[in-house]
Amino acid sequence: MTLRADAARSRERILAAARSHDVRALRLNDVARDAGVGIGTVYRHFPTVHALIEALSIDSLGRLQDASEAAARNPDPLSALHGFLRAALLLQLEDAGLEAVLIDLARTDPVVHSECAAARAEVFAGYTAVLTRAQRAGVVREDVSPAQLQRLVCGVEHAVRLGAPDDRSILLDILLAGIGPRTQQIPAVAAC
Repeated sequence: MTLRADAARSRERILAAARSHDVRALRLNDVARDAGVGIGTVYRHFPTVHALIEALSIDSLGRLQDASEAAARNPDPLSALHGFLRAALLLQLEDAGLEAVLIDLARTDPVVHSECAAARAEVFAGYTAVLTRAQRAGVVREDVSPAQLQRLVCGVEHAVRLGAPDDRSILLDILLAGIGPRTQQIPAVAAC
């Protein structure tokens, strides 16, 4: 369904106003005020803050899809995985809402945001393809799932935000070493 010209302009003003806010503290009333539209107009386009965050993250999801396609073209499975995870981490650090879009699947309404749902499905397909290829090549543990890998990237993102930007490389290296093939038996840890 295409929007009327005035509705499309309102939507773009809302998105522009939202981009000037920290997405972790986004409030629809503030966005409406800054966009110069009524709160009802914001709710018609974005019924929840999460729906607005999804709209803001569409470009980042596209860039993450591009990163997975670049990884697929890289003939070296380990190098492809490293490059993809570095790109994913950088995008999540640039777009503070991307993690919520990737992790909080239960809150997504595909009717409201079919574009985001489709883009996210492509991103997860990319995670799966890059990880599976690395696992088949024996350079990554067989027991790591794409969802676990994505959550690990989110964990590194949090650690970098808590620390310093310079921590990014070492923390990503630790993640990569941790998912590498097991070279020795590690004693099982008792359940918490």
